Amino acid sequence: MASTELNIASIPTDLFIGGAWRASATGKRIDVIDPATESRLASVADASVEDAIQAVDAADKAAKDWAKTAPRVRSDILRRCYDLMIRDAEKLAKLISLENGKSLTDAKGEVAYAAEFFRWYAEEAVRINGEISIAPSGMARTLVQYQPVGISLLITPWNFPAAMATRKIGPALAAGCTCILKPATETPLTAYAIAALLAEAGVPAGVVNVLTTSTAGKVSNAILEDPRVRKLSFTGSTEVGRILLRKAADSVINCSMELGGNAPFVVFDDADMDAAIEGAMIAKMRNGGEACTAANRFYVQRGAAAEFSRRLAERIAALVVDDGIKPGTQCGPLVNKAAVEKVASLVDDAVAKGAKVLTGGKAPGRVGYFFQPTVLTDVSSDADLLGEEIFGPVAPIVVFDTEAQAVELANATEYGLVAYIYTSDLARGLRVSEMVESGMIALNRGLVSDPAAPFGGVKQSGLGREGAHHGLLEFTEAKYISTNW
Repeated sequence: MASTELNIASIPTDLFIGGAWRASATGKRIDVIDPATESRLASVADASVEDAIQAVDAADKAAKDWAKTAPRVRSDILRRCYDLMIRDAEKLAKLISLENGKSLTDAKGEVAYAAEFFRWYAEEAVRINGEISIAPSGMARTLVQYQPVGISLLITPWNFPAAMATRKIGPALAAGCTCILKPATETPLTAYAIAALLAEAGVPAGVVNVLTTSTAGKVSNAILEDPRVRKLSFTGSTEVGRILLRKAADSVINCSMELGGNAPFVVFDDADMDAAIEGAMIAKMRNGGEACTAANRFYVQRGAAAEFSRRLAERIAALVVDDGIKPGTQCGPLVNKAAVEKVASLVDDAVAKGAKVLTGGKAPGRVGYFFQPTVLTDVSSDADLLGEEIFGPVAPIVVFDTEAQAVELANATEYGLVAYIYTSDLARGLRVSEMVESGMIALNRGLVSDPAAPFGGVKQSGLGREGAHHGLLEFTEAKYISTNW
């Protein structure tokens, strides 16, 4: 992948097990569809339970040597992974845009973000520090070591096919774990392209294995039932997360879960309106709204509501909606037909309950899985889209009056991943940030994700953290040794 031109035929499409590309045991394939044209891009191997066990075998075979590998060696390999992703950034971005649908601008941003996880964990790999202390009684010395948790199953979604993979692979490898990556069937080509780069960077055979499958439940269950597997890291819906947690409980497997979101975007009267509009465009329209961090509910104080609604509608109406791979596109298609149908049903429900459409509001009636970027006002409190993750380019606006009301509205959800707050009063911003039930707060910012920061939520939005040093510790176990000298 030395040039910037993308040749789909050059992307591996077989299972990656034990450092080798293999057809599935059944020979079955899964078609990968371009959401902008509804045409077939490629097909990938469809893994069976037999393939899953072979992947566990490969991870197990590589586990001891990888755990013993010097932290500096693991660090150097991860740094090469970063360098190779940057080298192939243009190709990877085009690949993501083709199979996911997002604009090329968004795809380029994702590749840069994804690569940073390799660079960050290259640095963290040499900083797995232990602890030593004297017991309070004075009768013993306490030593604590952090050891690899073991073979890890990594399950990633389709909306950020590169970043969600590297955000898990990076800390797993840095900690000394081997792993099995199961990417979404909508966007498997990116995962296989990254697997090829890992091999080129010198990741030993079996340390990272990649399986695509149309029978995710059976394959995941087979892996989780294997006693050699000790870790599950999942990014996806809360509904599926609950199912996986129940299954992982049978084997008492260590779990990290990054689940759904329902992010409030709160704008107070004293907010910098220009900054709030810019932040709203990022928080809502990044990846066409198909992000767990996407602003889902806009709560605007009454004095600012008219101006904010008008200006946001003007900006969103002006977006160029087209095939993501085309230069100049600002909003691409949704990932599949089901996604369009869900977004349409949520908008129709809100309109039926009294919402006013300022712009958009429907699918444009063209080839591809498109939905018009939409702004709604006068949204009823019982509208379904205020309680569900929209996962599309729709901004529903609700007016509030008091700070206490804003906090109450923001917290009126089972989710708690991220919240956005705009105010010129720093004391108010920090006060509201403390009261809002969310794992992450973007205060006067439209973007919260950073590889050096702990990403994760509270309530039904998940367990554990990704990124930062916290993400590394998710792939370790603390071992305590009591001794005297």
